[in-house]
Amino acid sequence: MAFENKFVQQRIEKAELLRAEGINPYSNDSKRNTSIEKYMNVNSDIAHKEEKRDEHRHYTLSGRIKLFRIMGKASFIKIEDESGMLQVYVTRDHLPEGFYNNVFKKLIEVGDIVEVSGFPFVTGKGELSLHCSEFRLLTKAIAPLPEKFHGVTDKEIRYRKRYLDLIMNTDVRKTFQTRSRVISLTRRFFEDKGFLEVETPMMHPIAGGANAKPFVTHHNALGIDRYLRIAPELYLKRLIVGGFEAVFEINRNFRNEGMDATHNPEFTSIEFYWAYKTYKDLIKITKEYFSYLFEHLNLPTILPYADLEVNFENFQEIPLIESLTTIGGVPAESCNDIDSIIAYLKSKNITVKPGMNLGQLQGELFDEFVEEKLIDPTFITEYPVEISPLARRSDANPAITERFELFIAGREIANAFSELNDPVDQYERFKGQVDAKDAGDDEAHEMDEDFIDALSYGMAPTAGQGIGIDRLVMLLTNEHSIRDVLLFPAMKPIHNEEQIQEEE
Repeated sequence: MAFENKFVQQRIEKAELLRAEGINPYSNDSKRNTSIEKYMNVNSDIAHKEEKRDEHRHYTLSGRIKLFRIMGKASFIKIEDESGMLQVYVTRDHLPEGFYNNVFKKLIEVGDIVEVSGFPFVTGKGELSLHCSEFRLLTKAIAPLPEKFHGVTDKEIRYRKRYLDLIMNTDVRKTFQTRSRVISLTRRFFEDKGFLEVETPMMHPIAGGANAKPFVTHHNALGIDRYLRIAPELYLKRLIVGGFEAVFEINRNFRNEGMDATHNPEFTSIEFYWAYKTYKDLIKITKEYFSYLFEHLNLPTILPYADLEVNFENFQEIPLIESLTTIGGVPAESCNDIDSIIAYLKSKNITVKPGMNLGQLQGELFDEFVEEKLIDPTFITEYPVEISPLARRSDANPAITERFELFIAGREIANAFSELNDPVDQYERFKGQVDAKDAGDDEAHEMDEDFIDALSYGMAPTAGQGIGIDRLVMLLTNEHSIRDVLLFPAMKPIHNEEQIQEEE
């Protein structure tokens, strides 16, 4: 906060003048007895009354002043709380002598948080308002709000100063209220299905559970490095080994990767594991989950997203290799061997990393030619084993796994598979990941011997799934950057803090 800013200084001086008048500019004894939304609902009948007012009703409300219009002996202000906006009519004759001219008009400003008491009435223009008989300052805002009443539009300011964004942009608050509802409904859905919510470590001795580069920290007491978790998967599966049959965790994951419209270094997901089930059962429960969310959020089944329309009554399933030709338009002869895939990618001017195996190359084809075309909810199934180190092989075709990823509006929303519970197979796949890491793949898994030990005691046939909460909320709220659904997204540091002040 730059206290030397002249506008801030002026407001600090007003706070001192308020103290001189015996008014605490930072009170802590609000008498509010209702919200603006409840006030509007309870008093909606006044519009139908002959006198358009009811002096027998008395309410005390609090909120931030968003509009201030002085008209001589009377003024209108608009205050806002979390639930809505209310017009308040303030007159000289209904306040203590001298207060209106000496305090209200001179020392109260837009941005201040106030408490008003009075009775409801409807103005000549038909707006339900409050006729103020008592006025109190609760909090003096020394930083002036942006002049534009309709909100802060600069993205940098909105993300760096989310509090200002929330003050000025009501729709932003609605987005985060929806996010909270999604998390709450997700928890309720899985609890109602008999799942147990658990908590697993955030700091791991080995970076595992997904292919990603970890953040590294250091534990001083133990004298060893720890990794912020990439995913909770391996710990949740340990719980299945231990005898729990249905567990879930909603929490943060951390990946030391680039940032873009769909990636933030820390993100929220739900992962759940279900004993004696397969990935086919997960397809079924995922459809039920979306139906549950749409019902409780009162959303239409055909949902707009940017210039798209996503039909949530049109879930589809298609194997990955089949999708390369039927959706991606890749010739069949260019999908099934390394040389042909490399030649095809190069013909499309796509750079190929050296040393990629067949499954990785098929994944490249999918990423380049299929993913963005998957608009309606689509389960892509039967992933190559080389890019699914924790998934169970198909009994019918050992080259593929019992896995799916769910794509909606061209983006991955969920990842799931029948879990690999053969400890020897898991050990061999970890060894392959270690070899890849040694060859320069810094996102490959490390060897987790304790997890192999856990599997050695026997894990029931299990299916597991992860759903990205951030991307899901983006989809449900028609937001197109992950930063718009994260209250405090990761931002590049700015060296000149004055820059933000100047932009305001």
